[in-house]
Amino acid sequence: MTKKFGIIGSPIKHSLSPVLHNYWFEKYKIDANYSIIDTDESDLPNIVKKIKDKDLYGINITLPYKQKIVSHLDILVNDAELTSSVNTIYLDNETIIGENTDVYGLQAAYLKEVDNISQKKTLIIGAGGVAPSVILSLQKSGVKEISIINRTIEKCFFLKKKFKILTILDWKNLQDEIKNYDIIINATSLGLKNGQDFDFNFENTRKDLTYIDTIYNPLETNALKFLKEKGAKVFNGLEMFIYQGQKAFYLWNKVNPEIDQKLIELLLSKLK
Repeated sequence: MTKKFGIIGSPIKHSLSPVLHNYWFEKYKIDANYSIIDTDESDLPNIVKKIKDKDLYGINITLPYKQKIVSHLDILVNDAELTSSVNTIYLDNETIIGENTDVYGLQAAYLKEVDNISQKKTLIIGAGGVAPSVILSLQKSGVKEISIINRTIEKCFFLKKKFKILTILDWKNLQDEIKNYDIIINATSLGLKNGQDFDFNFENTRKDLTYIDTIYNPLETNALKFLKEKGAKVFNGLEMFIYQGQKAFYLWNKVNPEIDQKLIELLLSKLK
């Protein structure tokens, strides 16, 4: 019987997760299929029940359900427990497990590429679903100065209860504050294909800035494109997406899939 996997979130049509996982299912001859599952918040209990009943064998979760799914699960483990943010669910001995592979994804894709990262001042823009994972990955990499800014400041205060290290900034000061940081990470949906964008450019930044965008569709947001032309070291969200997917695939199938050139070219072709 073909095992079913999928992803839930909103908006979700831009997701390349089906392309990623179905490529690996085919490569490793696993009888499984991965699809986008249209879901609203009221469907979350039913989605979890489908995993319990083995109608689904595992799911990924993206915005805005990474925290909202938590109350429907039996247990959070590892980075999910530390962040209270879940992006991967699976069944283990009748227990619904919530795990977080975003932390690993960010570290594996980008943070290992930053020299002397423990000395860098870092600003996270956005306090939504992926923000706790960004904070934890920075902490695990030894970063000591982490600031966060969000349009709704209450979300920052909520995160500070869990991560005491955070310095909270006021959204109206964002354009001025960006000059004070060595690393800036966009953890918002600003710049997402067919979505809203920042209402200013990033002229006012340090020359040796590292800019990480958690968005991969489009491959280059306006902010990333501007900073790249300005000479900053920039990373889009594609590698983070691939690495978090690699770990999720392993959790479900106990196979550590290869990230080969054919896969990367396939993903890039879907983003043109």
